[in-house]
Amino acid sequence: MEPHLVGVLTNIGMIAFVALSAYLLLLVGEISFGQQAFFGIGAYAAGIGTAVLDLPLGLALAIGAIAAAIGQLALALPTFRLRGLYFAMASLAFAEMMRIVLELTQFQVERDGELVGPNGAEGFRGIRYIFERGIEPAEFLLLVAALLAATLALLAVLERSRFGRRLRMVGEDELLAALSGIDVFRTKLAMAAAAGALAGLGGGLYAHASTYIEPRLFDVMLGVHSLAYGLIGGLGTALGPLLGVGLDIGLLESTQMFAGYRMIVFGGLVAVLLIWRPRGLLDERLLHRLARIGRR
Repeated sequence: MEPHLVGVLTNIGMIAFVALSAYLLLLVGEISFGQQAFFGIGAYAAGIGTAVLDLPLGLALAIGAIAAAIGQLALALPTFRLRGLYFAMASLAFAEMMRIVLELTQFQVERDGELVGPNGAEGFRGIRYIFERGIEPAEFLLLVAALLAATLALLAVLERSRFGRRLRMVGEDELLAALSGIDVFRTKLAMAAAAGALAGLGGGLYAHASTYIEPRLFDVMLGVHSLAYGLIGGLGTALGPLLGVGLDIGLLESTQMFAGYRMIVFGGLVAVLLIWRPRGLLDERLLHRLARIGRR
């Protein structure tokens, strides 16, 4: 496989995690403009795990996911009881706060004669685990693909379960869900923890693929894009956000056809789909139609 294609597919896989994290929150009716914060938390925590603490990659990725889940819960606990767009605004403010915290974070140790670790606004260099272990880019792509496939499989089981139907009921009408005996607050908290963990896992993978991260990488545009991927691809299935990521990174960003016009085309695509298909390309209506065709 060509190196360029490997890089594009790896990038799609990593960004898909933060897109899926925004999708989980959309399922329960919450809009987040701040999933980039948990992507960044996972990236820094996992990077510290391997580069500073010399932990195995799997353990470092788990630490990054847990740290991001805790961060998402810290945001969700005081804000999920609020109505309207308060959570959306709080998520954006939290993300900017975390970006500033990362710019102030300095935690370096000496390894092999050089300082390794977060160095404030100058970023975090030397996350060389996969290169020091001789892991080829194609092998790392297989790791990303395996984790993403496992995540999609779990979400597919979740969506077909009774709990999955409760999630969509909460997202459609919280009052009706509460009257039906569903604990709305705890249900949303569970999705918040899962969303944070997914974003953190993607961030950990991103840190090790790029070997260098800095706070400005986790800006508001990443949060807006992660939210838009689900709105483009569709909210009827977890494959929707993946489709959105593929259209943006796989087509708009990675081809010369749209060089210099990516953001214009992407913004126009979002605007058109919000009018034409408010629930995205793979919405519930299309999935039901395909299911009926399959039964025939």
